Amino acid sequence: DIEGRRNAGGDLMTSQAPFKGKICCIGAGYVGGPTMAMMALKSGLHVTVVDLNKERIAAWNSDSLPIYEPGLDEVVRQVRGKNLFFSTDVESAVRDAEIIFVSVNTPTKEYGFGKGRAADLTYWEGAARSISRATVPGAALFNNFKIVVEKSTVPVSTADAMTCVLNENCPSGVGFQVLSNPEFLAEGTAIDDLTAPDRVLIGGPQNENGRAAMEALASVYAHWVPRERIHMNNVWSAELSKLVANAFLAQRISSVNALSELCEASGADIEHVAGAIGFDPGIGSKFLKCGPGFGGSCFQKDILNLVYLCESEGLPEVADYWLQVIKMNDHQKHRVSKLVVDTMFNTINNKKIAVLGFAFKADTGDTRESPAIDICGTLLSENARVCVFDPEAKESQIRYDLASFQKDDKLSISTDAYEACKEAHAVIIITEWKQFKSLDFQRIFDSMNKPAFIFDGRNILDHAALQGMGFRVQGLGKPKTWNWRREQL
Repeated sequence: DIEGRRNAGGDLMTSQAPFKGKICCIGAGYVGGPTMAMMALKSGLHVTVVDLNKERIAAWNSDSLPIYEPGLDEVVRQVRGKNLFFSTDVESAVRDAEIIFVSVNTPTKEYGFGKGRAADLTYWEGAARSISRATVPGAALFNNFKIVVEKSTVPVSTADAMTCVLNENCPSGVGFQVLSNPEFLAEGTAIDDLTAPDRVLIGGPQNENGRAAMEALASVYAHWVPRERIHMNNVWSAELSKLVANAFLAQRISSVNALSELCEASGADIEHVAGAIGFDPGIGSKFLKCGPGFGGSCFQKDILNLVYLCESEGLPEVADYWLQVIKMNDHQKHRVSKLVVDTMFNTINNKKIAVLGFAFKADTGDTRESPAIDICGTLLSENARVCVFDPEAKESQIRYDLASFQKDDKLSISTDAYEACKEAHAVIIITEWKQFKSLDFQRIFDSMNKPAFIFDGRNILDHAALQGMGFRVQGLGKPKTWNWRREQL
């Protein structure tokens, strides 16, 4: 019986028994690993995370996890080897699971039709075919079908395409129900987000089997998420909701970054302006911190995906609107670099620039689409000697990200913030790591070339105190406190 009452959000609630089978996740990355660890911890169900990358799986089975996320170690240690397993045996895990999450990379396409806009679904289709191959006679089924859950961010109608691939390659009498269950995690707070999500969105086919599949997945989350926070939609709405959520958040960042440039030009203070508008309950204060630009694996990729969708549907004005968010972000990264050069007498040739922070945000080692890549790249192209310190980003990844910019070994990576700043002409704060606030800046000032510049890309430092030490300080969106062209006036 799949008919039943509805919860406070209007979502179908059934008398269907809670799901008790095994769960598998294809993809052991930033989403799959933490999500499945939390699901194993809270539900007590048997969960296996599979990936073809042997090194990544080995890291998940070691004391040095492949990603840094506050609190993740503790969660994994509690359940790994008990009801959470990491394996490269994709076929066995998929065969034995009734619910299969797909959490593989869907990067922006770099070739052919949709280049630079559309999502590249190569890995996604590979996962679908792996599921088909593993669904042999005798494979575990839920109500005569397997439940396949899109966890990756994908274009609208991807579930339909996946259903087609699965059904064309499965044994006779076996079916699939493909659901969309987008993640709404923020790196750096993923464990908190998974522990107490503000919503769980499940989209699926609006038929009897589809509703039964959605209820099965809802019952897994219901082990720790209040039912009123579990919302069920059709699959297309769920797929689009993820893209739109990220687009809205990125839009706020680009908006406040645009205003930061106006503040610098007019003498206003972006923190005062953002604080004032944040008091409006219709606006709120979240995502109103200006910075060097947004990064991470999702925002740019998802907006470009949204732009491509709009273009494909013949909506050029809508596509141009969302594309402007990306253009503003690129402009912000460029102008931070230009601000450094302009302030330092229009030349940074052979000057040492200490870059504090390379990850795209604090509390993660993820450098994907980090604004630091473009900023450091521009500084290197200006022949600066760039020394990077980040407490979590790996040196190999930093060098990989900047490989196309390196000139004459002008890039160095330090494991100590003070060493990075020693004999530097300028310090740039790119990532808002809390530990940067407590650095001994008098020690740093004493070790630097003079005049000693600090560019606070996150406005996390005490600018008045730094100026008292003798630093030339410039924050983003802050009134200019010094101009070498006017110093002698």
